[in-house]
Amino acid sequence: MSGPKSDFLHAAQERGYIHQVTDAEALDARLRQGRVTAYVGFDCTADSLHVGHLLSIMLLRLFQRTGHRPVALIGGGTTKVGDPSGRDEARQLLSDEAIEANKRGIRRTFDAFLDFGPGRALMLDNAEWLDGLRYIPFLRDIGRHFSVNRMLTMDSVRLRLERDQPLSFLEFNYMLLQSYDFLELYRRHGVILQMGGSDQWGNIVMGADLVRRMEGAEAFGLTTPLLTTASGAKMGKTAAGAVWLNPDRLSPWDYWQFWRNADDADVGRFLALFTELPMDEVRRLAALRGAEINEAKKVLATEATALRHGREAAEAAAETARRTFEEGGAAETLPTITAALPAAVVDLLAAARLVASKGEARRLVAQSGVRLNDAPVTDPLRQVTAADLRDGAAKLSLGRKRHVLVRAG
Repeated sequence: MSGPKSDFLHAAQERGYIHQVTDAEALDARLRQGRVTAYVGFDCTADSLHVGHLLSIMLLRLFQRTGHRPVALIGGGTTKVGDPSGRDEARQLLSDEAIEANKRGIRRTFDAFLDFGPGRALMLDNAEWLDGLRYIPFLRDIGRHFSVNRMLTMDSVRLRLERDQPLSFLEFNYMLLQSYDFLELYRRHGVILQMGGSDQWGNIVMGADLVRRMEGAEAFGLTTPLLTTASGAKMGKTAAGAVWLNPDRLSPWDYWQFWRNADDADVGRFLALFTELPMDEVRRLAALRGAEINEAKKVLATEATALRHGREAAEAAAETARRTFEEGGAAETLPTITAALPAAVVDLLAAARLVASKGEARRLVAQSGVRLNDAPVTDPLRQVTAADLRDGAAKLSLGRKRHVLVRAG
């Protein structure tokens, strides 16, 4: 897509959000005519979204900032089926109670990114229309517009079958339900654009086609690129697990540290995608080299954290990092865990989620990667005792950048 004239597509392309668009010129023209309503769907597989979802969330935020109306669609209905996209096996089916709890957690995420209220962003739940569907009428009215031959060519189905992995009939229906979401959102709220990750391309295209077939209306799709780090790892995954967006799952400090620890090669791209700094400033920071790139990483960490956790929490995390790493102190605002002492260093590392397992902790000790009160830990059986406390806490460090305070409890 070259030279879009609408504010949204111009900014989205410049910052690197766009992978595919169904009809870029027509969508660009429609966006220039007036306000458009678009949605992204998020299933309720956990009680928080994570950094892997953040690209789509930032795209919705940009959509609102450029004068349009975003819809965050919570998949209370589709979660009961399970999206087969990008998976070798079926998702674990959750109880209705678990789905409701997950919905509550996910809703809190969006309050930080979108402006809700009359005439502004919408948060909807597809259980509102999917839970009441009657099977035979649904097959007759919606199913007849879907070719099984075409469905078998979609990546979410084709890749599973090529790897000889089972695909349940329940999962096979997911494509129809996601397409039906688009149709219902068009009918209820005038939604004409569905956005999502590149793995959703097939589902999005079929949803737009359903809107055109049944309503004779314009409908568009847009996907974001598959995002991996410079090392090839999936975005938002670390050795300790997912990088959660809700503070009850991951503290603002640890969130700040995730961005601060970005690979040098990722800094410019992440500044464009996950902050709202002007692109001239993004390019200036991305051009820094050597030790100066660390300043760009601090800006990335602070700006990204401010969007999710607020400016005050972001600045506090940055100050904690400065005091800890530049002054060598154990700042009182470091993340803290409480444990009955004595306790093994490897147990405490795992409890603090600095490592994924005790086995990993033992390997890091053997590699001289663990410190207690800034002194190397050389014995994998080392215990933290009351004698290790300094002003009521011991500082446990993994490498130079990750720390936790241990207090007796």
